[in-house]
Amino acid sequence: MNHTDLAKDILQLVGGEQNVQSVVHCMTRLRFTLSDNSRADRAGIEKLDGVMGTNISGGQFQIIIGNNVPKVHQALLQNSSLGTDKNIAVESKEKKNPVSAIFEVIAGIFTPIIPAIAGAGMIKGFLALFVTLGWLTAESQTYAILTIVGDGAFYFLPILLAFSAARKFNANPFIAASIGAAILHPNLAALFATGESVSFIGIPVTVVATYASTVIPIILAIWAASYVEKWIDRITHQSLKLIVVPTLTLLIIVPFTLIAVGPLGTIIGDYLSTGVNFLFSNAAIVSSILLGATFSLIIMTGMHYALSPIIINGLAQNGFDYMIPAMFVANMGQAGAALAVSLRTKNKKFKSLSFTTGITALMGITEPAMYGVNMKLKRPFVAAMIGGAAGGFYNGLTGAKAFVITGNAGLPGIPVLIGPTFVHSLIGLVIAFAAAMIAGYFLGFQDVEADDTAAPSPENPPELNKATVQTEHVLSPIQGEVRSLDTVSDATFSQGIMGNGIAIFPTKGEVVSPVHGRITTIFKTKHAIGLTSDQGAEVLIHIGLDTVRLDGQHFTAHMNEGDAVKPGDKIVSFDMEAIQAAGYDLITPIIITNTDQYNKIEPVPQGNMHTGEPLLALSTKASEDVLSPPSPLLS
Repeated sequence: MNHTDLAKDILQLVGGEQNVQSVVHCMTRLRFTLSDNSRADRAGIEKLDGVMGTNISGGQFQIIIGNNVPKVHQALLQNSSLGTDKNIAVESKEKKNPVSAIFEVIAGIFTPIIPAIAGAGMIKGFLALFVTLGWLTAESQTYAILTIVGDGAFYFLPILLAFSAARKFNANPFIAASIGAAILHPNLAALFATGESVSFIGIPVTVVATYASTVIPIILAIWAASYVEKWIDRITHQSLKLIVVPTLTLLIIVPFTLIAVGPLGTIIGDYLSTGVNFLFSNAAIVSSILLGATFSLIIMTGMHYALSPIIINGLAQNGFDYMIPAMFVANMGQAGAALAVSLRTKNKKFKSLSFTTGITALMGITEPAMYGVNMKLKRPFVAAMIGGAAGGFYNGLTGAKAFVITGNAGLPGIPVLIGPTFVHSLIGLVIAFAAAMIAGYFLGFQDVEADDTAAPSPENPPELNKATVQTEHVLSPIQGEVRSLDTVSDATFSQGIMGNGIAIFPTKGEVVSPVHGRITTIFKTKHAIGLTSDQGAEVLIHIGLDTVRLDGQHFTAHMNEGDAVKPGDKIVSFDMEAIQAAGYDLITPIIITNTDQYNKIEPVPQGNMHTGEPLLALSTKASEDVLSPPSPLLS
């Protein structure tokens, strides 16, 4: 790769210097702040040799380069005026588009709590299924306990949101949780239930039916609390902060929430839910068609996070939601279109890719199919939208609804649709999938280049390098909970753009070497580490998401680039509490960046992991079939 030529091509395709406000880089990406993102030729950039993909997040136009990003960034600055005082790349001071900023805030608040509400929603869905099948009765104590389990996250949703919002707004999450607990206190509900007027020091308090399951009031309250807390902290002497700051924050914010913020947020949420109900009650077919057809586009822009408060509020207010079925049919459309590609393409590798991503889309994980297949070929994406529209038409015609929230709009999430319209919801899914598959097959596409399928022969043996001569095991570099890579809320990692691997949510703030080898990179902000093992594996350890913005704060490096390492050598330590308090997700992807050199990368089952335990098994067809017997290390 010629880094200078690549840098020049990138600068031209993002719209030239006049379109660049600033550019910084992290471990794997160039992060541009552009005057106009629409002027960037995204498709052209993704075709460049050396570019793995692009992403737009938080107003930034991100170009994924991989390990060579520092060299490309340096070449970019050396061959332009972007590195001069006129155009200093200071990411933290860049102003964001207000709409993008709002979406980023909503996403930052809701993403951490999705596992809780998705798990609770699935329990409620399965509970409805068990009652329908006669496995449980609504009068049994088992049903009562399972109902509590399923309802708990929703009833106390303001507390979950308060904690998450505090991390996003850089406030104390425990003070925030106390604010959420106060507005849910049973004595407050009893006071409101009397029907009498309520006042606080003579100021009228608007009576709200319940704050349980509400969304907007607590987010507004914690946003206000973040400013109050910082102001009190600034004017309070250090010796008194522990007592004064939380006391005054609670005394100010809780009454303020009850008097002004809470009623306003409740009114906004009710109007949004009422508006959605009005649209689906009076123009259900049109609304369902539009949402089913365009929901994939909504996901691409990040606007789907803005729908979360409306969906949750609607479920709390009405007991059902019209938009979740639209998510399902949109996902079925992506699955059907990708599988249609697998039937038509002549490229064996792409056939395998489209089939695999089509299956994962059926399971509710659509990004690989959407970005890796359908959008790449264009016409299949149109077919996916046709499928979503067809399923949406049937949903609107029959009034299909969801009755609990889900974190998975695929086949595993079907129990959330159980209710009076369950059969119609299932028919809508089948229609969306079939319509997209048929449309994708007949619309066709310009096929990718044919595979080089020449069989190896004694005269033309396959090339073997270090990565193809033996099975290698990468040990865990971090102590914590192992999670699937597709749960990471950064598409660069979850879609495998950087390579295959796994993620760990740390329980101890240390990174140790997972291999015998050498440190190839420790980024200057110390949040990301690159290693190359003696057997050829290139390992990227990325501590947290977007932690590059901390500029090295809360990280300490104990080794340097070029140092030889062995398993267990401490490389970096980090302050987990401080990083989380600053609002960053600590989920840590561990990626094999030269994935293409391996036939198989097998992660261990999910669960708790200690450093030094086997984490990934790397092998190739050559090593599995010919060169060495299976390793007993993971057996």
